[in-house]
Amino acid sequence: MVINMSTPKINGSVIGIYIAQAAGAPLRSLDRAELVAGRGIVGDRYFSGVGKFSPAQPDPDHELTLIEIEEIDRFNAATGLGLAPGAFRRNVITQGVALNALVGIEFRLGALVIQGLRLCEPCAYLAGLVHREVLARMVHRAGLRARVVHGGALRVGVAIGAGETHGRTGAD
Repeated sequence: MVINMSTPKINGSVIGIYIAQAAGAPLRSLDRAELVAGRGIVGDRYFSGVGKFSPAQPDPDHELTLIEIEEIDRFNAATGLGLAPGAFRRNVITQGVALNALVGIEFRLGALVIQGLRLCEPCAYLAGLVHREVLARMVHRAGLRARVVHGGALRVGVAIGAGETHGRTGAD
């Protein structure tokens, strides 16, 4: 029996969507958002190029960030803090999917195609905005940086699944 380790089982859902209009601004919860390939989420600071780490050129590393509710719950249980999901400053809150396994993998958020790029590790800037415990307790648990391959409308409640995107042109 051969097991394909490059295609993890993906069966989760989107339970939250967040944007901030400027660097350091509070995140705003959305029920629906528009994602644009090569740009990210319409209305978010990185889409507009005004995020804390916005480069002079568009960077796929800043298009979309995701974090598991399970890791947020683990953090809150360990620290007793009770922080809301938006406090972690990630765009998409997921449930039921191991995001670390999606580095280098194309997957779907509903009909959208997303590619996991790298882990979204905590930094001193995030710790300053959230809590100092973020640095020690969220290493390798703070989410995934991703790029939007095929955009469209994203809604809370959509399924997260395997990509199967070979040969896509970007049009439905």
